[in-house]
Amino acid sequence: MLTQILEFGQTPKQLFVTPHPRRITPKFKSLAQPSSYNASTADTPVSPGEESFEDLTEESRTLAWSNITRLQLHEQHKIHKEAVTGIAVSRSGSSVFTTSQDSTLKMFSKESKMLQRSISFSNMALSSCLLLPGDATVVSSSWDNNVYFYSIAFGRRQDTLMGHDDAVSKICWHDNRLYSASWDSTVKVWSGVPAEMPGSRRHQFDLLAELEHDVSVDTISLSAASTLLASGTREGTVTIWDLTAATVLHQIPCHSGTVCDTAFSPDSRHVLSAGEDGCLNVVDVQTGMLISSMTSEEPQRCFLWDGNSVLSGSQSGELLVWDLLGGKIRERIQGHTGAVTCMWMNDQCSSVITGGEDRQIMFWKLQY
Repeated sequence: MLTQILEFGQTPKQLFVTPHPRRITPKFKSLAQPSSYNASTADTPVSPGEESFEDLTEESRTLAWSNITRLQLHEQHKIHKEAVTGIAVSRSGSSVFTTSQDSTLKMFSKESKMLQRSISFSNMALSSCLLLPGDATVVSSSWDNNVYFYSIAFGRRQDTLMGHDDAVSKICWHDNRLYSASWDSTVKVWSGVPAEMPGSRRHQFDLLAELEHDVSVDTISLSAASTLLASGTREGTVTIWDLTAATVLHQIPCHSGTVCDTAFSPDSRHVLSAGEDGCLNVVDVQTGMLISSMTSEEPQRCFLWDGNSVLSGSQSGELLVWDLLGGKIRERIQGHTGAVTCMWMNDQCSSVITGGEDRQIMFWKLQY
């Protein structure tokens, strides 16, 4: 039995202990109820917890992306001395964390519009950052081959993961697993929970998998369920990995230069990649076929997408809105004075933050 559990896992007796949220239905549906319908139940108010929050969020996302061309700049702040490389935002939206090639991690208050903290781990550039669930720890990747864990509450470095032989270019986190891409031609998967308690010892990170590439890996992204990983290399290859078996599903040489950014569509059926060659390429995850390619006259450094529309940050500093189905650029929005290097979007897709080579972070909002 133990062998079977180790090989195939085991089925839990029960997954949920509370009822599923009630699906939101339009109010006019109650008019079509049969005469036997109990009027008292119709008048019973539904508590907010019982409504399907997912349905509301999905609706707001669809609305936001259909109006993405109406993005307007609200404020901008120059808080770094070199290009901004990563953006992470607390759940409340009040604290914005940024990394930069100036080797610092900054904590910026959106409410007071003031820089609250500036942290330096080494004299080497930081390449990306993310917030762990709970908003207690910021993780930063560095060109000094390390990944740093910073405790917000205690204002100090909590852990250092010395995991690579060259610069760490990008990190992702899901379900207590850290995914790190590096110029040493590997993507590594680590398990581990950093210490949350002040008195607890540093956690030992265990290497679960090592995904080998031929050349430097510049970017990675995870599918929604984190069963797939897409990596982009310096030579223009996009590789789709099956993380359950740590094997290559597809390897697609689809760019003629560095792959700047990759991302799965929300349904994880497609991967979009942007490259130094100015191309936006869509790859089918199941077949590994390149199903769409669009070109701009300059490199697209980073992007956000919903599976149909794309908001990309260009080398010139413009934000471009692409219609993938129509195969055209719908809108050009003036932004940074240098390349747009990183982007963040909230869950409702109504707020965007961009970072650029002009050392600025810009706050954008949708105007319906």
